[in-house]
Amino acid sequence: MYVGQQPSTTFDSGIQDRFTGLTTNTVTLTHDISAETDILVVWNNIVQDSSTYSVGGAGNKTLTLGGSLVSADIVTVYYTNKVMQSVNPTAGSVGITELNVSDGSNGHALTTNGSGTLSFADVAFGVSSITGATALAETPAGTDEFVISDAGTLKRLDAVHLFNQPFAQMFRDGNQGSFPNNSTSKVELNGTSFSSGGTVDTSSNYRFTPGVAGKYFCHGSVKFDTGDSNDKVNIQIYVSGSQTLENQGTSLGAQSSSARDQNYTVSGLVNLSASDYVELYAYQNQGSSITITGGAGKTFLNVFRIT
Repeated sequence: MYVGQQPSTTFDSGIQDRFTGLTTNTVTLTHDISAETDILVVWNNIVQDSSTYSVGGAGNKTLTLGGSLVSADIVTVYYTNKVMQSVNPTAGSVGITELNVSDGSNGHALTTNGSGTLSFADVAFGVSSITGATALAETPAGTDEFVISDAGTLKRLDAVHLFNQPFAQMFRDGNQGSFPNNSTSKVELNGTSFSSGGTVDTSSNYRFTPGVAGKYFCHGSVKFDTGDSNDKVNIQIYVSGSQTLENQGTSLGAQSSSARDQNYTVSGLVNLSASDYVELYAYQNQGSSITITGGAGKTFLNVFRIT
């Protein structure tokens, strides 16, 4: 393997300069040299001693002779050495077509795939590689990484996909009065029992945004105060403004007031993107506005990721 310019596989021919028709005491060489001894000067077939001429200027290419030339003179300069140019390889010109990395004892290696990209082939990795590693003494952070085999291909798995399971329980803190009749309206969940990850909004939009895509289990509960016979209620869970889960029209029938004062629930599994948001809605047709009873165990919305 060569880095930079590959050595020539043929011989170079001799290099010389020949000057005629000049009437000065200097000539300009065509190649850089380092000193007078790098050239052999022949003036009209007479070899000149190096002490009789000098070189200077850029690259020592200005040769000053020991006397002035006439037009009939012939000066031949033979190069015995010349300054060679150093060549830096251009960006992207150096590639590796095959690379073996081994400790020399077990024959296992990390090799290229022919395109210069390293890939695991038969790397020595066993139980001792795990037991000998430094122990993580805390719950992995979302940025921690694992190496797993995906159908025989080693891949990196970010811990966020295993341990970042957003969840929240939002509830109605205090009663929500004047809940409208014969319409579907949002339950204003203005309290939080607990949450992890995601964004809980209990002040303006009353919603939960998970921040991580996945399948989530949602469970909503609404408790109305006493209503009249034949009241109907409908509990719904909305995802990003669209009804997704619904408890279809429960009739209160001719129950007593105390029997009607109970929770109505809806639950199910939904598929959420990171930016989706979940809200709790309810419908009632008691005939006039009524009150939703507040409290963590009465009117609430639970959302948690399961995969």
